[in-house]
Amino acid sequence: MFYWLFYEKLYHFYSPLREFQYYTFRTAMASLTALFLSIAVGPWMIARLRQFQIGQHIREDGPKSHLKKAGTPTMGGLLICTSIIVPTLLWANLRIPALWVALAGTVCFGAVGFWDDYTKLVQKRNLGLTPREKLMLQVAAGMVIAALLLLMSSRGNYSTTMNVPFFKNFRPDLLIHVFLRNPFTHALAFLPFLAFLLLVLVGSANAVNLTDGLDGLAIGLMIIAAGAMTVLSYLTGHAEFAKYLELSRTPGSSELTIFCGSMTGASLGFLWYNAHPAEIFMGDVGSLALGGSLGVVAILLKQEILLLFIGGVYVIEALSVILQVGSFKLRGKRIFKMAPLHHHFEALGWQESKVITRFWIAGLVLALGALTTLKLR
Repeated sequence: MFYWLFYEKLYHFYSPLREFQYYTFRTAMASLTALFLSIAVGPWMIARLRQFQIGQHIREDGPKSHLKKAGTPTMGGLLICTSIIVPTLLWANLRIPALWVALAGTVCFGAVGFWDDYTKLVQKRNLGLTPREKLMLQVAAGMVIAALLLLMSSRGNYSTTMNVPFFKNFRPDLLIHVFLRNPFTHALAFLPFLAFLLLVLVGSANAVNLTDGLDGLAIGLMIIAAGAMTVLSYLTGHAEFAKYLELSRTPGSSELTIFCGSMTGASLGFLWYNAHPAEIFMGDVGSLALGGSLGVVAILLKQEILLLFIGGVYVIEALSVILQVGSFKLRGKRIFKMAPLHHHFEALGWQESKVITRFWIAGLVLALGALTTLKLR
């Protein structure tokens, strides 16, 4: 909105307003707006959640030290989503289709998380939607994003090719191009693209959701991941850098820098209240919204594979759950003392704050390593 008002409408009358044309300036302002909005609204939201008795129910089989966290206000993801959406709408160029797809990802996956959190509150236990229900709703959210991307692709605003780390000229196209009149065969052309997209989106959303088990752990890692995505979107949106690094570009990807900056600022603001000992939890409405948003941005920037490294700790946490469940069902034995992985280290005697800090360090190392691959091609 500010881009349209101050640059397109008022710049000709007052030249200093030309700053609003630069997405670097607007990204910085969006980040600060998200940060201060989150910090300013946080106390009010915590008070309202306490007033409505919206508190966290602790899993019965979890670490005993977590039992004292019962009753801590949850659904703080509403604050995160608000602090992402509002600054983005204020500072971005709203004519860019990719921006609306990113916002749609936040809203759709956030809505799934909200429904799950609401179910937990009604049933007054740690389990909300069944795994099948939750998965089907996430797939439905992913289908909405897929439809929007295909609409963008039909208008030349999105390419289904993808960047591959370490390879300059290897850019596989996930859309099988067929030129047959058979509608069924033509529909099959979209299946690889759809399957890969759902894998990225649902996997990303659930990975962040599974990591959200310690005070500040998931949101701290999100600051790192969103910060790395901000750098990626800046490089992809910059014509010279994109050409030098040979990156596939989505039209308007520079405006995604503002969205990613808002994610970073909102996460920083939420960490103010979510740091150990947490005053508020994000709940599924926050973790699924953030994970889904991260996946959508990676898809729009053509960096789906690099997301595995930028969100490396999230991936490891998700894999620990998959391996634990698979091992128990196949062999009747557990690999870890408890899953996800952060609970395993707690069971080994690590203090919660030590687990959090060391996981943050690992996340930072993985994100920096991922960014270096842009040059090693």
